[in-house]
Amino acid sequence: MKKIKIAQIGTSAYSHGKFIFESLKKQSDIFDIVGYALPEHERKKFPNQCTAFNGYREMTVDEIMNDDTIEAVAIETEEIYLTEYALLAARHSKHIHLEKPGGIVADDFEKLICEMKSSGKVFHTGYMYRYNPEIIKLKERIKNGELGELISIEAQMSCSEPDDLKKWLADFPGGMMFFLGCHLVDLTLQLMGKPLKIIPLNHSTGTVKTDSSDFGMAVFEYDRGYSLVKTCAAEIGGYARRQLVVSGSKATVEIKPLEMFCEGGQYTETRIYNSQRWDDLGTSERSALYDRYDDMMRAFATYVADPKTENPYTLDYELYLYKTLLECCR
Repeated sequence: MKKIKIAQIGTSAYSHGKFIFESLKKQSDIFDIVGYALPEHERKKFPNQCTAFNGYREMTVDEIMNDDTIEAVAIETEEIYLTEYALLAARHSKHIHLEKPGGIVADDFEKLICEMKSSGKVFHTGYMYRYNPEIIKLKERIKNGELGELISIEAQMSCSEPDDLKKWLADFPGGMMFFLGCHLVDLTLQLMGKPLKIIPLNHSTGTVKTDSSDFGMAVFEYDRGYSLVKTCAAEIGGYARRQLVVSGSKATVEIKPLEMFCEGGQYTETRIYNSQRWDDLGTSERSALYDRYDDMMRAFATYVADPKTENPYTLDYELYLYKTLLECCR
């Protein structure tokens, strides 16, 4: 595969910009990093995130946009600026990898999708669980009928965050639901489809003086019942309890932890329950070690390099996901 000339725009204190750049560097066989830009005074605001760029060419955003040899950009700014810079890249006919979930202005995100449809370039978003090996296996099990008819989903993605992050969440509608709950909304829509109704239940725990919703929850109504997503920034032990439980008429699958960091990368564990016995402890499996960003960026490269390789996450789906997320953030 021909190397893809790519540049990165931005980083931030609480998102994945630094790690995306590290993944690009690691995968030097498929990415040729031309440079990076740090708009919105990011070098001053996030000095600890900028060490990843050492040794690479610092450029202005305009230089990146006007360099026709740069085929692709990774947009990794602070969330409130994501759509703004992605729109700029779209209008310069770049392939785009965009940090999730996009900015906070719905009309601008819709304009972005329209621009991408017009350009015909690849649009790829940073929903890392799409590439989690155990979630991929789960989707295969569902497709093969091993779970039977799906009944419900319970998804949790919580952590115990510092006070400054809880205050920062006030920048977004729905706070934690917008910031991390977006991953769970994506998984729910992928597996269960369009809900009949969404009931948002976002709140502040009051553990720090802020108006932000550091507790996010949404209930999805379906024909067979209700599915639940929950995310909290004030849950001790929340990271280890991140989980996805999918209940079907033939079996239940519990993925927990969704991922756990260890030396050499991450792993994910799955437990499968397929007996009618009430005391069934199920069977378990653990994935091989992986890097949560490498497969994601490798998929992006494949879509850019080979137009015949179809991105299963269409532009229409990305727009529907974004609008559904905003509904969960009310």
